[in-house]
Amino acid sequence: MKLYAPPLILKPGLLTSKDCLRPTRAEIDLETIASNLRVIRRHLGETKIIAVVKADAYGHGVEPVALRLQECGVDGFGVALAEEGIELRQAGIEVPVLILNGVHGDAHRAMIEYKLTPVLYELREAQAFQAAAKTGERVAAHLKIDTGMSRLGVPLRSLPAFLEELKKFPAIQLTGAMTHLADAEGDEETTRAQLARFEEGIKLLRAYGHDPHVIHTGNTAGALRFSETRGSWARIGIGLYGFSLHAGYESELELAMRLRTEIISIRTILPGERVGYSGTFTAKRETKVATLALGYGDGLPRGLSNRGHALVRGIRCPIIGNISMDLTGIDVTAIPDVELGEEAVLFGRQGESVLTLGEVASAAGILPYEVLTNVSRRVPRFYLAKNAEAGEDS
Repeated sequence: MKLYAPPLILKPGLLTSKDCLRPTRAEIDLETIASNLRVIRRHLGETKIIAVVKADAYGHGVEPVALRLQECGVDGFGVALAEEGIELRQAGIEVPVLILNGVHGDAHRAMIEYKLTPVLYELREAQAFQAAAKTGERVAAHLKIDTGMSRLGVPLRSLPAFLEELKKFPAIQLTGAMTHLADAEGDEETTRAQLARFEEGIKLLRAYGHDPHVIHTGNTAGALRFSETRGSWARIGIGLYGFSLHAGYESELELAMRLRTEIISIRTILPGERVGYSGTFTAKRETKVATLALGYGDGLPRGLSNRGHALVRGIRCPIIGNISMDLTGIDVTAIPDVELGEEAVLFGRQGESVLTLGEVASAAGILPYEVLTNVSRRVPRFYLAKNAEAGEDS
């Protein structure tokens, strides 16, 4: 793979790669995201896929990712916020967009005009949409039922009263229903109990005269592990970007982002000398230390201090000392002829070697989601693509 010519870079103030003075960047392979979509489609069969692209497409850059997925025929998108949905529409996204986490402020009229689908779980939201709708205008919405997450959604025991009150807002048309699985990666009984409660909720909806034709319960883990979750839609997020906790699928998905930088300084320290703030690493032997041009200010988890690795020439080099805001030290003693300017990869592939999202998250004591979304704004995103017609990289 090569970069677009000229390179496509998502970064305020940067137009070409020459404008990026620091050698740190996140490289994102849009074709890998497209491939991951094909893999998931193969497993889910006829279930439609809603690509979850909230939080700037999990740090990958929402506009390039969403446009590529739309080209691939994805059935719709899910985001957390109304402003994220509006951003998608303004970028040229035409397929359905679901706003998962409610509407804040006075965005209700804008949502109607941008044809964004809200997820309702509070009566005041229904009232606000009723007020925002023009005479005779219907607002298609999905209802979220809380089946055990205890976060958002109408609790099952409160659903009859909610539906009774909803009759006061005739503009609202419940075209869909959903729930959120609390432990799809873990305990099966917890998930099956949630699904049973959700079925009770659907029966109540229909008893009150609603006909939600779009039913969705599964996220990446839920949809891949539990065939029962494969309703009308599946909400697929982290799987598109190359990660699944389900061992049966992880080998089929490929990480779409690669965080890389370069060595900007090399020195040799003697036994007893220390590295970094607070001197948390003390050399036990003569050690060659390379300094990398990134730190926790770029989203590299500080929890990787003295625990994580970087790839240099495909060799795992331990991170030593505390990670600083802008700089990180690694032990390159295993590469005697290492040079300034050599590439270091903090996660992703370098040649035949890979630092997986799972192992980086485990070493840092955080979630794989955090590894991706933590990559900060000052790290430019470079997009890789393949010229399918010519059969060559572009």
